[in-house]
Amino acid sequence: MADVMTRTPGIYERLGITRVINASATLTRLGGSIMPLEVRQAMVEAGESFVDLVDLQRAVSAQIADLTHNEAAYISSGAAAGLTLVTAALITGDDAVKAERLPLPDGPNYDVLIHKSQRFGYDHAVRMVGVNLVEFGVGSGAQLWELEAAYTERTIAVLFLAGQTNEERALPIEQVIESAHRHGVPVVVDAAAQIPPPENLWRFTRDLGADIAVFSGGKGLCGPQPTGLVLGKRSIIDGIYVNASPNANIGRPMKVGKEELGGILAAVNWYLRQDHAAILKRYEDIVAGFVAAFDGKRPGVSARRDFPSEAGQPYPRALVTIDSTVVGLSASDVAKKLMAGDPAVAVSAGRHGVYLNPQTLQEGEEKIVTRRLSEVLEIG
Repeated sequence: MADVMTRTPGIYERLGITRVINASATLTRLGGSIMPLEVRQAMVEAGESFVDLVDLQRAVSAQIADLTHNEAAYISSGAAAGLTLVTAALITGDDAVKAERLPLPDGPNYDVLIHKSQRFGYDHAVRMVGVNLVEFGVGSGAQLWELEAAYTERTIAVLFLAGQTNEERALPIEQVIESAHRHGVPVVVDAAAQIPPPENLWRFTRDLGADIAVFSGGKGLCGPQPTGLVLGKRSIIDGIYVNASPNANIGRPMKVGKEELGGILAAVNWYLRQDHAAILKRYEDIVAGFVAAFDGKRPGVSARRDFPSEAGQPYPRALVTIDSTVVGLSASDVAKKLMAGDPAVAVSAGRHGVYLNPQTLQEGEEKIVTRRLSEVLEIG
C-alpha cells in the first residue's frame, strides 16, 4: 500500500517545505491539528462575503455558548490571546476609557494569583496586560492557608492551569474555586489543551463553578489553529469586547477573521457529534500496536502504554524506552533522525525514550511511524 503521505504536489512542495507526520502532539509549531472537510468548507464560505465582524463574533459566540452549556462565549485568536483578553476585561469591565489605558504603565497595581507549580511559558499572556503574577504554594504541595494568605485588595483573579499533570502539586480546583469566591475573586481556568474529553467544555464552568475557562480551537477541537474559546460568565466576556479588535486597544493585534469565526463554529458542531468512545478505542488500538511492534524487539529497546497524555488529557500514548548505552542513540538522536527522514516523523523525546501520540495521526499513518522508527532503531 502506498504511504498516506503520497499526493499530488501542492503548496508545500512548491515552497520546498517538508510535510510532517505528527506523532508528537497538537503543537502550534507543527500546525495544531488537521481540520475536517466541513470546517475547511465553512471557512471558504465565510470568506466569500464582507460582514460586520462584531455582529458575526456575537452570533458565533452565542451559538457556541449554547452548544457548550455556558452563559457566554468569545472567540479569541488562540488560547493565549483569550487569557490576555480575559485579564484585560477583569480590569476594565465594559469601560472603554479604562480599556484605552491598558497596560497601565503608570496606573494601579493588579495581581493574579497562581500556584508556583503551575507557572508556565504562556503566562506572559496574562502579564502583558500589566498585572503581577503572585505565586502561592511554594512547597512540594500547595496548602489552602497559602492561597488564603495571598489575597489582597489588588487581587483580580486566580489563574488555574488544568490537566492531570498540571494539578499534581496544586490544590484541588474545587477548593480553589470555593476559596476564591468566598473572597469575591473570579477563577480563570487555562484549559487550552484539555479537549478531549468534550465534557470539559462545560465541566470547569457550569459544573465546577469557575468563572472562565479558555480552550484552544486548533488542538483537540480540530478547528482553525488561530482560534480559542473563552467560555463562562457573561459579565466578564462583555468586558472583552471593549478591549478586543476592531477597537484600537490591547487586543487589536489579536484579531479573528470571518473565516476563522465560521471555521470554529463548524468545528465545535463537528466535534460534539463525534463518537468519542470510538475515538478513544482507536487511540488504544494504535498504542497497543506500537507496544507490540517495539517492546523487546531488540536489546536496549522496550515499549509500554503511557497515561495520561503530555498535557494531562485522559488518553494514552506509547513510550518507547531507549537505552542509549546499548542502542548507541539517545532519545533526542532518534527524534532528530525521524524528522530528518523521508517521510519526516515528529515524536516527543523524553529523558529516556520517545513518546508516540495517536491523537494527531491520520488514518494509516501509524504504519509509517512504525516503519520509520524500526528503521532508525534497526529493528528488522
